[in-house]
Formats: sequence, C-alpha cells, structure tokens
Amino acid sequence: MVNSGIGENTYAPKNVILGKEENPSLIDSLSDMDDIFLKTLDNLFAKSGISPQEIDILVVNVSLLSCVPSLTSQVINRYKMRPDIKAFNLSGMGCSASLVAIDLVKHLFKTQSNAFAIVISAEDLSAKWYCGKEQCMMLPNCIMRSGACSMLFTNNNAFKNRSILKLNCIVRIHYGSNDEAYNCGIEMEDNQGYQGFRLVLTKKLVKAVAQSLIMNMRILVPKMLPLREIIRYLIMVSFQKSKLKKSPSLITPNLKKGVEHFCIHPGGKGVIEGFGKSLGLNEYDLEPSRMTLHRFGNMGAGSIWFVLGYMEAKKRIKKGDRILMISFGAGLKCNSCVWEVIKDMEDSNVWADCLDKYPPNSLVNPFMEKFAWINDEIMSFVSLDDIRESLSLLIKASAC
Repeated sequence: MVNSGIGENTYAPKNVILGKEENPSLIDSLSDMDDIFLKTLDNLFAKSGISPQEIDILVVNVSLLSCVPSLTSQVINRYKMRPDIKAFNLSGMGCSASLVAIDLVKHLFKTQSNAFAIVISAEDLSAKWYCGKEQCMMLPNCIMRSGACSMLFTNNNAFKNRSILKLNCIVRIHYGSNDEAYNCGIEMEDNQGYQGFRLVLTKKLVKAVAQSLIMNMRILVPKMLPLREIIRYLIMVSFQKSKLKKSPSLITPNLKKGVEHFCIHPGGKGVIEGFGKSLGLNEYDLEPSRMTLHRFGNMGAGSIWFVLGYMEAKKRIKKGDRILMISFGAGLKCNSCVWEVIKDMEDSNVWADCLDKYPPNSLVNPFMEKFAWINDEIMSFVSLDDIRESLSLLIKASAC
C-alpha cells in the first residue's frame, strides 16, 4: 500500500473510517452516494444555471451498487424532474463506465434535438470493503477511494458559446471474449464468505490489457491523427519490415500530432506507467494522472474527470486544444475519446484547496521507511491481530 502511489489525504467511506466495515448496510451505501454525488449535482445546477426540470436524459453509473428504486430514481425524486425524462442506471461496468455513459448520451442525442443530459459517475465502496485475507481481494482496498463527478451535455447549438468541450469521437472495445481478460476483475465471496472484488494482476492480464488497447488504437488513431502523420507512420513500418526481414521492434505513431493533452485513468501506479510507455508519453503528460492518484486515489469511473480537473486548475488547457481520454474497466473494456476545447479552461474546481502543493517534491509515502521492511518472511510470524493492533495505535496517535 505504501508503494501504490496514493497519498495520505484520500477519502474512504464513512463506515470504513468509523470501523464498521465488517457490517455494512444498504443505508451506508445510499448515505455515501448522497454525500459524494448528489452534492455534485447541486453545484452543477448552480454553476450552469440549468434547472433540474430542463434535463431530458439522466445516466448514472455506479458499478458496485444496484438498488431498488434505482439511483436514477432517487435523483429524479430529489430534484422533482419531469415525468418524461429518459433515465438509465448502469452498474457492473467498472472504471470505464463514464465513457460508456457518454457514448450512450451521444447516440440518444441523434434521436432528440436541443436536449440536455446529465451523466453521474461514482463508485460505492461502503458495502464492498473487503475484510478477508486473500491478497488479490485486498488490493482494491489499497487503491480504491470515494469520489464522484457530474457532467452536463447538450446538443443545442444555442449553448455552443457556453460549452467548454466538444466531443470529436469515441471508441469502445469490449474484450470479454478473452478468458484472461474476463477474469481479471470479478466481484465475489472468498472461502470464508467475505464479499469483495478480486483483482488478479498476472502476465496474462497485462497481455489482455495490451491487446485491448491495440484494438482501440487501431480504430481511434485514424480518426485522431492528421493524414500526414498516418502516412509517415506507415512508411516507417514498411521500411523497417523490408530492411530487417524479421520481426521489427514496436513503432508507435506520434499521438501528440493529434492531441495536446492526455487524461489517463489513474487506476494504479503500474497502469499509469504502462500507458506512458505504450503511448510514448513523458512525465509532463503523466503528471495529472499521477497527482490524481496521489491526492484522490482510484475513484472508479469518476477518476478520469479529476485528471482533467487538475489540468484545468493548472491552466494548461486553452481554446483549440484536444484532449485524449483513455480508461479500462472490468469485463475487460478499453474505452477512449477525444475532446476539443471550445474555450479556455481555468476553473480551480475540486483542486482549489491543495493545488499549490502539487506536484510535491516527492511522491514517496511517509510510511515507506517505517513499513516497507515488512516482507513475506516477516509476515510469516506476524499475526493479523498484531497488525490490526499496530494500525489501531497509529490511528489513535493521528487523532491526538
């Protein structure tokens, strides 16, 4: 956990903070949802000047919570939205659900003109906090945190001057037909009956993720890059094949010819580094994802918008820029899209209270020196009760 790239200021569900994670209830989940995503709607309506009664389409994506009435129904009831609103509740779609929801809105806009749509992306950890002992199910506890984002979309040209982003293209790949990809992340119970999310990190998974990314890029790159760069790339590949007469080294197109900014899903330290190597990105390109992981952790589908928020708060994004978003989700899904910036983005947003501290001089966890010495040999004679007691003392000391 201390080597995960996550800092000490992330947010966990209330029941976990209060030590009630072993007996979660539906009330805990619903209360968590009220806190983390309904409040974003209050801010959205106030900031945009659009009333809840003007919304035509509502899409909520929370992967680990499916309740009756649905979360969309709860939103509609709270804000007393119109009876003819088109509501969609997406669950089980993983960290890539936000782009799935946006793609759904894109297609719905084809049948409804001058419409307003809201997409809410969040994750529920209250009832899914794992309390067992299997390592592959403990991993989500180390990287998953609470957070959400609400977005307003429209296809009404009258609001063009008020919009900040325009969707140029979106590509979705579902690699669930591959067994390794399908089994990489599954909600389940362990042998002791503890419920959680099993995340299996193996070489087969890395291969499946890479393959899904390649399939996505094959479709996205021709839509994103100028013709000159595509021709240059094809010439380089052909020249290398003809000269070497053997399996050539990997040549990647220069994505920076098509976009200026990269929103990489902060799913974990390894995910960010892997994307950086695969796409030829430098530290400046990866900084927003690294800082989001450090400050907020992996918040599921809403995480990618915190990455965009970092670039906006740092005043990196100017009118005419293009932004590439890429995210993975259980299943396995690889989704991407390209946005065009309509006007300068300079909102301090959720980063306002900590922006001056980022990027920090070091991302090394302050507990690294204290706890990094724990290895498999030592763990063989350190009991779970001893570790819990040590953490309990640490929490009490922090409270004092």
